[in-house]
Amino acid sequence: MQVTETLNEGLKRAYTITVTAAELDAKVQEKLVEAQPEVEMKGFRKGKVPMAMLRKQFGPRLMGDAMQEAIDGAMKSHFDASGDRPALQPEVKMVGGETWSEGQDVTVEMHYETLPAIPDLDAATVVLERLVVAADPDAVTEALANLASSSQSFDDRRKGSKAQSGDQVVIDFKGTVDGVAFDGGAAEDHALVLGSGSFIPGFEDQLVGAKAGEDVAVTVTFPEAYGAAHLAGKTAVFACTVKAVKAPKPAEIDDDLAKKYGAESLDALKAQIAERLEAEYKGASRAVMKRALLDQLDGLVAFDLPASLVDAEANQIAHQLYHEDHPDDHGHNHGAIEPTDEHRKLAVRRVRLGLLLAEMGRKAEITVTDAEMTQAVLAQARQYPGQERQFFEFVQKNPQMQQQLRAPIFEDKVVDHIVAGAKVTDKPATKEDLQKAVEALDEL
Repeated sequence: MQVTETLNEGLKRAYTITVTAAELDAKVQEKLVEAQPEVEMKGFRKGKVPMAMLRKQFGPRLMGDAMQEAIDGAMKSHFDASGDRPALQPEVKMVGGETWSEGQDVTVEMHYETLPAIPDLDAATVVLERLVVAADPDAVTEALANLASSSQSFDDRRKGSKAQSGDQVVIDFKGTVDGVAFDGGAAEDHALVLGSGSFIPGFEDQLVGAKAGEDVAVTVTFPEAYGAAHLAGKTAVFACTVKAVKAPKPAEIDDDLAKKYGAESLDALKAQIAERLEAEYKGASRAVMKRALLDQLDGLVAFDLPASLVDAEANQIAHQLYHEDHPDDHGHNHGAIEPTDEHRKLAVRRVRLGLLLAEMGRKAEITVTDAEMTQAVLAQARQYPGQERQFFEFVQKNPQMQQQLRAPIFEDKVVDHIVAGAKVTDKPATKEDLQKAVEALDEL
């Protein structure tokens, strides 16, 4: 077997791999000898079939397996010896594949881009600022008020009062399209909070000003993207009878409210809220600091990037942004989407940072544990209530999905590793300061 270099330019590599006919024949013979004890054939006892007959029967099929194994082995030996790590799966093409016949040598061409050598980075050279926000009494009070509002009850308004936005109306309704009733278009004693947006756009607005005991005809048009295709874009008339009009009554902020949310007392609920708020602030602060870290890393190191990785990332970015701009286009029949200079600029940043973080994680021997993967799968599975088992099975059979779940966990662990060695200064900040910093992330 012979491996010959034909290209070494930047990160691009090319080689020819030649496997001689004798080597292939020896590998086929090895496979036949290994299989012979288990082979049965008419006229011969198990394990006693002559080698010549085995070769005639199984030789052609085993030749293909022998070729693949020989080439795979040669590639592995090459990468072990050279230390090259391909950026993407190498392109392998058989030379003269159309005319090859048994008894001839096999030669293949292998092309790939190797991952670059990435310079070491001392985490101590990274300087970061961490925003620290305390849960002040006003924020706790605001959160308590929101809890009380979400736990509100409704009391009957004075007889003859008109319904206002925020009121709850109890209605019977029956909907028709072109005078014909449709499934799901009727209900009795339905409690609807006006302004909640829980019904078709325009429905609730037409009940504002209604009184208990009144009949109201509500005319609406179903959205074009409505879930039920037979109703999408259709105009419907709902005959509504208003049976009651009720005003909202926020819950009292007291121990009873606290117990409703699983706390022993109001003070205990306040402490829980403060703890939750500070956890949210820490999460947001970490996101801001992570962006600052990535910005620094992007400028601290420089190395050649595999063009194939940059092209693939730019195409993915262009494709993703296209679908964000065209949410109604769910297919892939939109033709080629050419990446712009901005797409390529972002792709270069992502590839550079991705390779750098991967290398730093490799050198630090950072791994994603089975327990961490299980937690990630569980979190994702919660988005599919009732189908958790099917989702688990899907992930188990889908290496690409496993990688999608593993990648952000690995990246966060590498970021934490770098931050642990960096010079980090805590800076007291207000909730508003933090919110501005988070909003600025979306603008970059």
